[in-house]
Amino acid sequence: MSEEGGPSPSAVRASQEVRAVIRRLRRRIRDVSGADAFGFAQMPVLARLTDDDGLTVSDLAAAEGMRHQSMAATVSGMAELGLVERRRDPGDGRRLLIALTPEGRRQAEAGRQARGEWLAAQLQQKCTEEERRTVIAAMAVLERLIRE
Repeated sequence: MSEEGGPSPSAVRASQEVRAVIRRLRRRIRDVSGADAFGFAQMPVLARLTDDDGLTVSDLAAAEGMRHQSMAATVSGMAELGLVERRRDPGDGRRLLIALTPEGRRQAEAGRQARGEWLAAQLQQKCTEEERRTVIAAMAVLERLIRE
């Protein structure tokens, strides 16, 4: 903390740098993940359904910070591409759950693998071993910020 009680200049600069780098890194990762095949808005839905198969449109909208209508349109587009299917909730037949199809699961995994391979290759080609260790240490610090 600075003398005035606010963040120090280094904390402000670190915040700006981290946010800028994360924003650019997300953009680059998105570019290599094959999002053009089905649309950028569908990528996080594929990832979320990979981890939690069987969510409602409302669940997905809330998780992604989207309006229900926007998520419904995204899900409909994904259904047309054969990436998701709608199933009746076994506990409440009035509710429809959105689940990945085998093709949706395949594409989600292929995208995840492409992103991981691209980033690992960039770290291998453009960083020294010491720099990679620094990245690992920095990620531990950032992880601590979100865990505490």
